[in-house]
Amino acid sequence: MSGYVGSLDDDAPDIHPGAWIAPNAVVVGKVRLGRRSSVWYGSVLRAEDAEVVVGDEVNIQDLSCLHADPGFPAVLEDRVSLGHKAMVHGAHIETGALIGIGAVVLNGARIGAHTLVAAGALVTPGKSFPSGVLVAGAPGKVVRELTDDDRLVLEYTPKVYMEKAERHARAVWS
Repeated sequence: MSGYVGSLDDDAPDIHPGAWIAPNAVVVGKVRLGRRSSVWYGSVLRAEDAEVVVGDEVNIQDLSCLHADPGFPAVLEDRVSLGHKAMVHGAHIETGALIGIGAVVLNGARIGAHTLVAAGALVTPGKSFPSGVLVAGAPGKVVRELTDDDRLVLEYTPKVYMEKAERHARAVWS
């Protein structure tokens, strides 16, 4: 474990020993981080009002933000990929979904399993999307069913990031 990991009063992060946190990432408050999950450079997981729950084999890529509001925990189920500079704010992302670079998913939204939220998309509060679709635009809407190539990306990305995290855990800083 690395990074800035902090408690707020009695609320301490619960981090699996097999997780990796980048040296400049921040994990503070009621955060659970699962096995082989990774929190990349510059990312923030902040949970003072409700839980931030990160399942197993999740990758939270560089500069991402997870935050929870009262009554709106932020949940990333197993094998979720959160692209660079993405934000999940009080939303629930189901197993195997990918939230694209710079996408924003807001309070009470729910993204179905194995769904792809395109780069730059905005998922508005309370919106739900089914499994296996591509969501794009602002506001986000279903644009099509996923292709076989899309599904390969969803499967491939967590594996690649688990391998990258193992390598970065061995980084030597000068």
